[in-house]
Order: sequence, then C-alpha cells, then structure tokens
Amino acid sequence: MIIKMLCSDLDGTLLGLKNNTTPKCNKVFKTYKDRLKMVLVSARMPSGMHYIQKELGIEVQPIICYNGALVMQGSKTLSSHYISLNLVAEIIELSQEFNVAIGLYSHDQWTAPFRSERIDKEEFNTQTKVILESNLTTLKRWEAQKIGAHKLMLMGVKENIDALFKTLVAQYSSDLGVYRSNDTLIEITPGGIDKLSAIKSLLYHNIGLENILAFGDNFNDISMLSAVGYGVAVENARKAVKEIAKETIDSCINDGVANFLPTFLEKHL
Repeated sequence: MIIKMLCSDLDGTLLGLKNNTTPKCNKVFKTYKDRLKMVLVSARMPSGMHYIQKELGIEVQPIICYNGALVMQGSKTLSSHYISLNLVAEIIELSQEFNVAIGLYSHDQWTAPFRSERIDKEEFNTQTKVILESNLTTLKRWEAQKIGAHKLMLMGVKENIDALFKTLVAQYSSDLGVYRSNDTLIEITPGGIDKLSAIKSLLYHNIGLENILAFGDNFNDISMLSAVGYGVAVENARKAVKEIAKETIDSCINDGVANFLPTFLEKHL
C-alpha cells in the first residue's frame, strides 16, 4: 500500500489539546508535509481550521469544512454546496417547536439569536466568533447575498434533541445530512454531501482512494474511513467507528495520530 494523501478529522481525533494540536503533532506533520498531501476534514467553519493548518505547517493544502459542504484552498473556494434558505426556514420553525436553539453557518459566517453556554464553549473550542442576530435577519441578509447555509447546528437538552432528531430523520433524511454529534447537539448539512464526497473531489490522476490514510472518531467519519485505503479510529471513537476501521490507535488526548504516523508512513510512503 502506497499512501499519497492523509485526511484527518479534528475534534476528538487530531486535537490533543482542547482547541489545538500539540507540539509533537505539529512536528510530525511538518516532517512529512512535503512527502504527501495532508488535508484536514471537519465540521468546522474555515476560520476554525486555518489556524490549525498554520500550526501544522500545511497552509497550502486544501481543507474540507462543514462535513464536505465547503472545500477551500487558501482563500479560493474549490466547491460549495448549500442548504436552500427555504429548507433552513423550515428547520428553524421545527426547532422552535421543540425548544431547540439553532446556529446558522455559511462560508466564514456563524450566526445565532442569543448567547449560551454551548456557544461560549464552541467559540473557545474552535477559536471562532459568533454573530448575534435573529435567524430571520440572517436569512434576509443571505437572501440578498444569494447564498445558502453550509451547516445548521441545533442545540438543546437531551430530551428535546432526542425527539427532534427522530423527526428530522423521518422528514428530511432524503434532502439533508442529519448527524447526532452528541447528546445535546445535531448538525445538518446538504443532502448527498459528506466527508467522502469532498475527498473524492480532491483526488488527482495519480491518487485514488486506496492511496489515502484517514483518521476519525465520530459517525460523520464512517463513510470516509470505510472507503479509503487505510481508515483508522482513535481509542475514544464511537463503537460503530471502531468496528469499521482497519485499526484503532491511542486516544486523541494521548496524541494517538502523532504517535502512529512516523512508523506507518515510513513503511507506506
């Protein structure tokens, strides 16, 4: 097996620190960055990924944002897929019925109607800033800009999220990607788009899926890990992710990816 591209999820996978990579991880990436392509793959917005690219020394490489809905290289957009504003309005209305707050994402904008503990946590973890405005104001502004949403983030107590998730899957699974990130969080992205589809858009004539090494921990990583040449789960990954991975390595907080890479890459580059 010859590895020509590395694709890694961030939160729960690559980040050994709460909102960043460790010095050891940075050193490993900088050691190998000229020997293979290194692509960060996340549900985050662009600005929540660019600073990590800089730490790793891979700013020239593409990034896959919003679980595949937006692919960028530097300031250039390589591909972009929206949730229509009509669908966004429907989800906002449905969320209100279940007493669940909603954050809206498009390009490098993140808006929410009010501040909460969850938003404070998200700002810290991703090193980004929310724009506080009503959902209606955001929709009107994006309509004028002729853009849609790349991601919706739904936040609430577990009981409400449980009920809303079942409704969303029943009514919208054919039109949207609906992911349960944790007990109190649902992420929604455009239908038919995921991390794997975005990775495929970056393949070159001499790089196939069989040449990719990928790392992940959550449900939205399963399609990616299942399809690439060598899909690896971290120890803290969901059980379903470990079951489809070729190998399970140490946890993110123990720098599992950074510890695994040197030996593996020296054998497979």
